[in-house]
Amino acid sequence: MLVDTVTTDDAILALLQDAFMHVRSGDTDALRALLDLGVPPTLRNEKGDSLVMLASYHGFLDTTRLLLERGADPEVGNDQGQTPLQGTAFKGNRDMLELLLAHGADVEGRGGNGRTALMIAAMFDRTDLMDLLLAHGADPHARDAGGATALDAARSMGAAGTARQLAALAPATSPDSAAGTP
Repeated sequence: MLVDTVTTDDAILALLQDAFMHVRSGDTDALRALLDLGVPPTLRNEKGDSLVMLASYHGFLDTTRLLLERGADPEVGNDQGQTPLQGTAFKGNRDMLELLLAHGADVEGRGGNGRTALMIAAMFDRTDLMDLLLAHGADPHARDAGGATALDAARSMGAAGTARQLAALAPATSPDSAAGTP
């Protein structure tokens, strides 16, 4: 009886490991077959990374879409507090950002450090992503856990394009709108 349990456990573990392998390689058809067998689309690994986190971070649109359509949550962060939307902003993938937002990702969702996807896009001078996030209601005046805004993040990283873009949005009475503010 113990042998049967071990064999069954090993088979289940292999299926779950295969799901992560297929997500990391963008093999949507193989992942679909595993989901059809009952592998949950909400599966997370030992670091807390969900299948959606990994698929979106690696830029696999079809794989991410499949997971979202099967009930995966675009808001589930990993053990470091990172969300799929933040990872996508870091990677600079506009199509993935649109997909996640269309499936309910919170444009104001924050990681463990309080940073939003807008702040991350600002840091890496991704003006096109900032346009999209702002159009979806991202708050350019939100502050992270340390009190920094997206404009502060852009300036600290030397991201001139996003700093100009955000400075134009700063209210005239805001300290962030002062020319010499770092």
